[in-house]
Amino acid sequence: MVDINNTPSYIEKNSAEFIKVSFALFLGGFSTFALLYCVQPMMPIFSEYFSVTAAQSSLLISTSTSMLAFGLLITGPISDAVGRKNVMIIALLMSATFTFISAAVSHWQLLLICRALIGLSLSGVAAVAMTYLNEEIAPQHLGVAMGLYIAGNAIGGMAGRLLSGVLIDFISWHMVLTIMGLLTLICAFLLWKLLPASKHFEATPIKLNKLFNGYIHHLTQPRMPWLFLQGFLLMGAFITLFNYIAYRLLAAPYLLSQTWIGLLSIVYLAGIFSSTHFGSLADRFGHAKVLWIAILVMLSGALITLFTPISIVFIGMIIFTFGFFGAHSVTSSWIGRSATRARGQASSLYLFSYYMGSSIMGTCGGYFWQSSQWNGVIAYISSLLIIGVIVALYLKKQNLTQ
Repeated sequence: MVDINNTPSYIEKNSAEFIKVSFALFLGGFSTFALLYCVQPMMPIFSEYFSVTAAQSSLLISTSTSMLAFGLLITGPISDAVGRKNVMIIALLMSATFTFISAAVSHWQLLLICRALIGLSLSGVAAVAMTYLNEEIAPQHLGVAMGLYIAGNAIGGMAGRLLSGVLIDFISWHMVLTIMGLLTLICAFLLWKLLPASKHFEATPIKLNKLFNGYIHHLTQPRMPWLFLQGFLLMGAFITLFNYIAYRLLAAPYLLSQTWIGLLSIVYLAGIFSSTHFGSLADRFGHAKVLWIAILVMLSGALITLFTPISIVFIGMIIFTFGFFGAHSVTSSWIGRSATRARGQASSLYLFSYYMGSSIMGTCGGYFWQSSQWNGVIAYISSLLIIGVIVALYLKKQNLTQ
């Protein structure tokens, strides 16, 4: 569709194109998070199989997310030069290939290398999907569209954990990873078929000085560095809880099976609703008025998991997940609204911070588990979220809303 001046129009909510874009990028987010976190409920299995500690086992996630973070600084600018859709498709195909290879290895170091290459490949989806939405969706509907994309992240994270957590009781981890690779290939095919070509993309040749200046521009804006920090803190807290909850629930007094650990991943369903709900609230009331509330919800959920009854722990996990995806949705769309140029680089810097939070803070959480068990983990998570609330309130006080 074009306007009377032959300028391509932005995609409006409830149009056929909006549905196609939302579903295609939903699948992109689904496959990214499914591959990244399918190993999480199996961490105790890897600890036993390879004779490594909980903190060392968490490297299967941290290695992937750290390489994904560094890859974002490359794939974002590459997509600025060559386009969005092809980069995402190639990224999914490469990640599926390395997942198949990882399913065939039997040495710890080789498995870590494969996980690193998977993370590097997936950066081509994570960096580009947000930028595609920022460019193609009508600004007044961006919060909803971003929320739907992040809902795909939520379902992918849930499905990856759920499938691996259930299947590992019946088949080997090698077969589990093979199945995850096949699912990624299917998602790559559907994204290729469904995602419309970009209408507002303008190729920008890669020039190192311009690239450097773009990063400096975003890092020196009054709002951007605080939003980057927010992503680091939010993801650091989120990944820590889900990294070590399995160790707690496999031990006394719970003694749950791996199947039940995997089934607990249904808490991610809360993220499907909260990401779109908080995205709509941000569009309506402003990001600054909504973000700090979502983080407080996340903090309350973490504290509730300190109680012993499994039903209460489960409720705490739901509230925690609800708050996280809401906060992530608000922060992501705020980045898109704030970036006036080099949007691919803005998304890359935010996601770099986000996944470095997963890598660094997630592994650090393992030492709190080893020293103080679950009380130590929650104290650590709470400290990260309290800083996040302070940052959000600072942005609100400064009236940095749009």
